[in-house]
Amino acid sequence: MIATLLGGIAASPRMRAALRCGAVALSVLLFLIALRRSGERTGRLAERLETTEKTNDAQRRMLEAASRRPRSRDELAERLHNGRF
Repeated sequence: MIATLLGGIAASPRMRAALRCGAVALSVLLFLIALRRSGERTGRLAERLETTEKTNDAQRRMLEAASRRPRSRDELAERLHNGRF
């Protein structure tokens, strides 16, 4: 029974054109959904990259500050005495 109905639908030229249009519309819709998901994924990756760059910059500044610190108490006292700290 179902096969007869589907056969009748496929035999009609108007129904075949409607099915073709429906298939094209479905394809376009799926393409747009995939494009949107791809854009969201790209946005998340860009945000992650920006966060990583900020973290790396902060770590680099901390390492630079640590490289300029006094190595001993005597060096700290000397810097404080000379007013260079």
